[in-house]
Amino acid sequence: MIAADVHLLAAALAGIALSVVLIVKARFHPFIGLLCGAFVVGTLAGLSVADTAKAVQKGAGDILGGTGLVVALGLALGAMLQLSDGAGSIARAALRWSGSRGAPWAALATALIIGLPLFFETGLVLLLPIVAAAAAALPGAGDAAKLRLMLSAITGLSVVHALVPPHPGPLLAVEALGADLGRTILYGVLVAVPTAVIAGPLLARVTTHGIALSPPTLAPARAAVQAPPIARALAVVLLPVALIAAGQLAVLLPRDAAVTGWLAAASNPVLALLIACLAALPLLFGREALRAPVQAAIWAETMAPAGAILLAIGAGGALKQVLVTAGLSDLLVRAAAGAALSPVLLAWGVAVCIRLATGSATVATITTAGVMPGVVAASGAAPEWIVLAIGAGSVFFSHVNDPGFWLVRGYLGTDTAGTFRTWSALETVISVVGLLLVLAASALF
Repeated sequence: MIAADVHLLAAALAGIALSVVLIVKARFHPFIGLLCGAFVVGTLAGLSVADTAKAVQKGAGDILGGTGLVVALGLALGAMLQLSDGAGSIARAALRWSGSRGAPWAALATALIIGLPLFFETGLVLLLPIVAAAAAALPGAGDAAKLRLMLSAITGLSVVHALVPPHPGPLLAVEALGADLGRTILYGVLVAVPTAVIAGPLLARVTTHGIALSPPTLAPARAAVQAPPIARALAVVLLPVALIAAGQLAVLLPRDAAVTGWLAAASNPVLALLIACLAALPLLFGREALRAPVQAAIWAETMAPAGAILLAIGAGGALKQVLVTAGLSDLLVRAAAGAALSPVLLAWGVAVCIRLATGSATVATITTAGVMPGVVAASGAAPEWIVLAIGAGSVFFSHVNDPGFWLVRGYLGTDTAGTFRTWSALETVISVVGLLLVLAASALF
């Protein structure tokens, strides 16, 4: 490695380290911490302040101009499912049908479905209070049994968050790397299901022994209207996924088929989620949908988390673009070629490092996907597998600099040590098992 590469790598590490200190020690919002880190990277790497500022603006604009709309629409859909209690109707039905023994598996399956269009935090707020209530009602169940049920649900949400579009996280990487969305969904499901089984109900049998639960410190939001029938709630959750998948069928139809153009248009994630949001109003709220209090509640619940999430995503995009402009992407290409590194392992490793440093799976995904296109082009690797490797690396070992760590702790009712034993271990197993399955599957397909 030449001196210029060492200098660039040191500049990148210094900027990321500053971001970590500002976020963890100074308690800055990630938006400010990541922007400060981006300017430090640019300055230390030899970029002018003007060039660094242009890179910051470009990176934030590129991310928010595309994926920002997906995030906002996903949050709106989550707010509707929360206020209507649509997610609750799905969860309660699944847990009722499964019985006590099958409850962890039902919780896992429900989370995999509900989590598809939603951010992890949104899915957690929607689902976990319902699962926690069901766990408390299990006849004769101790803390370990209750915890197994809740951890299974969290596993489903986290696995989808990492591996399956149209969840916003993997979708970021799909767009950055030019991966085929339909194949990424197919491969993501193939990897996600066994990963969820291992990291969820099976792992929970080992990690929950001896952990005592306290009453959760976070309470569920109240439903604004009567819960809709389960069929309607399921239709709302699955509609954006069905539209995106149907769009992939357009290539199989005759070119002059009238429906081809409509299918292709509807497969755009922004349009698919917009259609789902519009359909959700009558399906979830019925005649109440257009009442002013209901509309006000929906958008209040949407906007509350939107600002923080969108700002953090924008700052992550800014840091990514500064790293690319400074030449880190080219450095990774040379490193991968010189050391004969697997691009899958390289993508996973970079995502793990950024995840551990910043605490954000989304920032890890954005930053890693932004610096990997050169490696993908040079290596000839299928971008779909790189997307999944990044997703797996982005959830490695959640700890105290991850807001999700404290959110999970509050809903589970575990202490900090118990959260490390359960939640942090769960995330690490998802990351490692996901990587191993991606490596194995990418060698076959």
